[in-house]
Amino acid sequence: MPTSLLTLRLHGTVPAATARELKAEHRRSLEAGTEHRRAQKQFFARFDAVLDRAPIGPRYFDHEKMAEVLAGEILMLEETGFVVHGFAILPNHAHLVLHLPATSPLSFAKAIDLLHLRTGTACRRLVRPKLPPEAEFWQVGWHEYEVQDEAELIRLLAYVRGNARQAGLPARFQEWPYVND
Repeated sequence: MPTSLLTLRLHGTVPAATARELKAEHRRSLEAGTEHRRAQKQFFARFDAVLDRAPIGPRYFDHEKMAEVLAGEILMLEETGFVVHGFAILPNHAHLVLHLPATSPLSFAKAIDLLHLRTGTACRRLVRPKLPPEAEFWQVGWHEYEVQDEAELIRLLAYVRGNARQAGLPARFQEWPYVND
């Protein structure tokens, strides 16, 4: 069964025009004959760089209580059969490396939908009245990159661990407990 790197982001963290351009670049790359996995890696690198620069949108996970909510829910995925290889929570997004065993009662889609619902509800309570109940917390969907082998898993976990440093975030993000592997 699959192991994947998933990236979840807060609603409004990538300008719509930028998202459209990234998707168009990805499509052009595929049309030009770039191998699918290579095109997917390029898309992810560009997309994550936009998130790391945080040009717009909320940075809710700057607040440790919100990061705690998300970290707790990520770890709870293990109770539903997932293997959490590692994760990192950054100010406006999170990376999770998850394995879905064949025996899991949930799919990636159902698990992430539940994660979005539970963390969105809990975090909204923490930011009231700044974020009304009807406001979006998470961006719908997520980015998924399937891990091909053990060597790639090791590289992706190193990426997740070092993402805060690579993004130029302060030392507290590089050392805080919301990087797990």
